[in-house]
Amino acid sequence: MYSIRVVIYSFGGACPCLCLSSFLNFSCFLSQTPALVCSETFYAFLNKHCPVVAERFSPTPWCWGGRLQTLVCALLKSRPPVTYRNELIRTVDGGQISLDWVDNQTSVNYRESSTRPTVLILPGLTGNSQQSYVLHAIRQATSRGYRCVVFNNRGVAGEELLTPVTYCAANTSDLECVVHHVKALYPQAPVLGAGVSMGGMILLNYLARKRSESGMVAGFTISVPWDAMKSSDSMEEPLNWLLFNKHLTNGLCHAVRRHRKVLEKVVDIDHVLKARSIREFDERFTTLLFGYKSCVEYYRDASPAKKLPNTTVPILCLNAADDPFSPQNAFPLTIVQALPNVALLITTHGGHIAFLQGLFPRGESYMERLFGQFTEAVFEHSVDLNKACCINKELIS
Repeated sequence: MYSIRVVIYSFGGACPCLCLSSFLNFSCFLSQTPALVCSETFYAFLNKHCPVVAERFSPTPWCWGGRLQTLVCALLKSRPPVTYRNELIRTVDGGQISLDWVDNQTSVNYRESSTRPTVLILPGLTGNSQQSYVLHAIRQATSRGYRCVVFNNRGVAGEELLTPVTYCAANTSDLECVVHHVKALYPQAPVLGAGVSMGGMILLNYLARKRSESGMVAGFTISVPWDAMKSSDSMEEPLNWLLFNKHLTNGLCHAVRRHRKVLEKVVDIDHVLKARSIREFDERFTTLLFGYKSCVEYYRDASPAKKLPNTTVPILCLNAADDPFSPQNAFPLTIVQALPNVALLITTHGGHIAFLQGLFPRGESYMERLFGQFTEAVFEHSVDLNKACCINKELIS
């Protein structure tokens, strides 16, 4: 529905002017207005307060494909300087979670720390607070006067693993612990959850399970894999395995190797380290650690698409139709169309956590602008947003 077929003919020995003309025409062809799937009232709110949703998205012309966008973003994206205040909090099972705060004490719009809105960021599968997309998100939020806190999954931010428990897309207990901690520190400050890739899966699963007791006023996700099984199938296609799956699997195995002493109490580490794909890693490690009978059972529990009807807060989700991690045949279009509080924004191109624009795509991109505008809309126009999504403000205060 959202895919397009592109045929590029060789310019051979054509003159430079003709080559440039053809190149620009091709760039215009790639430029399309994203598809926004949501209720009429939510659509009206987003068009008013997040005008970027109605703009034509023009991917970087020399890396418009999903795989290339993803690779170029990982290699070339700039890393804005961010100074964190680290905090380690304990969990009920004796473990610890590393939180990286940007308090934004110099905020002009919100001088009182007690009421300063908070953006809670959940990175991807092997990511932490140092990822470029996290740093850019923090720049967007802090420039508007908001506080940020990054929820690093257990064992990925340099801290020691105190118990033989890590994390997975279906488990939301650590996120619940973090939200309780943040709300205890700043009970009057609204919290927006922003999840990227697997972080978005955790966020959506949490919002569905906690419903009106999530402690959040809204959610925002980027490049969420809606169906873990379909995502795994896509990532095991030969080229995707070579470019992405192998690298991520190595990252997961590296973390296991680093925490070998505590994890070897519950799993066969040598067997885990021989995994050649994310699915094999999940079969040998994740399913055992979290008590699933099979990887299929785990992937079914981790997939957030069918749980969306249980959510109660406004949620905006950004996906690209050419994302190799999240195939478009898994996008929950029918489900979202029936919900008043969920919007799914789909670009034809953009890859996975990329959405690059311009000839030199190192700085702010489409997803950062969308994140910044939506965050501001949530915190500055909450009454209008809740009306648009048919939400009772008392349910999420």
